[in-house]
Amino acid sequence: MKNTKEKILLAALKLFAKEGYEAVSVRDIAQEVNMTKGALYKHYKNKRDIFDSILQRMEDNDREQAKLHAVPEGTASEMASAYSHTPLESIQTFSIAQFHYWVKDELASKFRKLLILEQYRTAEMSSLYQNYLAKGPVGYMEDLFTAITVGSGCLKRSPQELALAFYGPIFMLMSIYDGADNKDAVVTQANNYIQGFIQTLGAELNKG
Repeated sequence: MKNTKEKILLAALKLFAKEGYEAVSVRDIAQEVNMTKGALYKHYKNKRDIFDSILQRMEDNDREQAKLHAVPEGTASEMASAYSHTPLESIQTFSIAQFHYWVKDELASKFRKLLILEQYRTAEMSSLYQNYLAKGPVGYMEDLFTAITVGSGCLKRSPQELALAFYGPIFMLMSIYDGADNKDAVVTQANNYIQGFIQTLGAELNKG
C-alpha cells in the first residue's frame, strides 16, 4: 500500500507527464490526491522538492537494476574491471528488464513520457532526456561493448556502431508500446530482439 508521500509523488508525475512540469501547480497536485495545499506541504516543501524526489528515486532505481542484473553501476573509468568481466548474458537480462521497467513501471513509464514531452522546453529537461533515454544508454552500451570486444578481430562493427544498432530498436519499441493495442506482443518482440542480438554478437565473438 502506497504511503502519502508516494501517492503525492506519483500523482505529481502523472500530471507532469500529461500537462508539462511548468503547467502544473502545487494546488493541482494536492487536488489530485484529495488534500489541501497545506497538508501537501507537510510532506514536500514545494513542487521542485517533489521533482527532486522523483529524480532521486530514478537514480536509486538505476543502481538497484544494475546491481540486480550484475552489470556495472558506475562509469567505465570508475569500474574498468567490472565492465570487462560483464558477460553477454547479464547484458541480455539487464536490457530485457530495462525495457519492461521503462514501459511497465508506474514511476519509470510516466517519467519517460515527461522527458519526451519536456525535452525541448528547458536545458535541464533536455539533459535528463539525453542521460536517461538517448545519449546515456547508448554510451553505456558502447562502454560495455568496448570492454567485452577488445582484442576481437572478427567484428565488422565498432562498439559505437554496435551500441547504436542495439539500442535504436529498443527505443523505437518503447514508443510503439505506448500506442499499441496489443502491448504484450510488443514486449515479446522486444524480448526476442534483445535475445537475438546478443546471441548473434556472442557467436561473432566466439569466432575470434
